[in-house]
Amino acid sequence: MNVKDIVAKRFKELCKERNIKINELANISGVTPSTAYSMMDAKRRDISIITIKKFCDGLDITLGEFFSTPDFDNLEQEIK
Repeated sequence: MNVKDIVAKRFKELCKERNIKINELANISGVTPSTAYSMMDAKRRDISIITIKKFCDGLDITLGEFFSTPDFDNLEQEIK
């Protein structure tokens, strides 16, 4: 898995935990549903740190809480 896949997976997990859909996450975060769905679409994976921050704000979590998972910790180095 790459970092974009893990970001999408993490938001899907958080939505499942809170029993909300991706479009609801978009609405509470002030992001258009199309932006949310493009982020979740494996073919597009259009992800920006600003959108991640807005989603975290909508979920009432910090960026640190979002990125503090084994999936992110175990990512391989991009530069070798």
